[in-house]
Amino acid sequence: MQTYAGLDHEENGGMTMIGRTIRDAWLFGLLPENDTFAGRSAADFQMLLDAVSKAWEPYGNLPSRLPPALAEKHHWIYDAAIQKARAAGWDPELANDD
Repeated sequence: MQTYAGLDHEENGGMTMIGRTIRDAWLFGLLPENDTFAGRSAADFQMLLDAVSKAWEPYGNLPSRLPPALAEKHHWIYDAAIQKARAAGWDPELANDD
C-alpha cells in the first residue's frame, strides 16, 4: 500500500490540493498544526477531505466568510505556506494546480 510522504515533502512547496486540504484541516482543528499527514493512505486522505469539505460548508468555501479568529488563522497559515513555497522556487504564475 502506498502512503503519503507528508506535506513537507510535497512538490511546489506543498501548494497542491493535498497541501491545501492539510492546511485547511489545521485551520479547522481537524489535525494538529504539526501533523504533515505523513504515512497516511489515500483512504485516510479521502476521509480528511470529506471532513474539511464539511467544515467549509458554513462559509461557502470562501475565506472572506470566515469569522475573524478563523480568518486570522487562515491568513497566518497560508502566508507562511506561500513564503515557504516561494523560497523553494514555487511560482504561482507557473503552478500546475494538482
